[in-house]
Amino acid sequence: MVRLAEQHKKIIAENRKARHNYFIEDQFEAGLVLKGTEVKSLRLGRANLKDSYAKIVNGEVYIYQLHIGAYPFAYYDNHDPLRPRKLLLHKQEIKRLYGKINEKGHTLVPLSIYFKDGKVKLTLALAKGKRQYDKREAIKKRDEQRDMDRQRKEY
Repeated sequence: MVRLAEQHKKIIAENRKARHNYFIEDQFEAGLVLKGTEVKSLRLGRANLKDSYAKIVNGEVYIYQLHIGAYPFAYYDNHDPLRPRKLLLHKQEIKRLYGKINEKGHTLVPLSIYFKDGKVKLTLALAKGKRQYDKREAIKKRDEQRDMDRQRKEY
């Protein structure tokens, strides 16, 4: 059943650095409140999740620094590419996230933005920042795994 849902996803943009910079503890699927030109621009693949983050303000979740490029065919009614956008989550999820964010070192990071059944969705992760030595250790493990796979393939 999960595979069916994944087949109907059309990924627009991914935040690949997020898995390198953070330990991902939990993931949520959220809808986005967008303007028409933003949706049209996303259909053209004009999105960048780099340096974006989410905050809870007055019981609502907003995403900041999500760059959705200007729609080239709109003249006077185009959107601001970096405006804060509201995320649509259930109230219980927001309360749970609020409790976790207040713990030291936790933050909300977007992982990917995609179309699901014609609607724009965002995967939001509850994450804890990695330190430099954690990043080096992860790179070392990945390289060792590659070497083992290469050796296994040779035999």
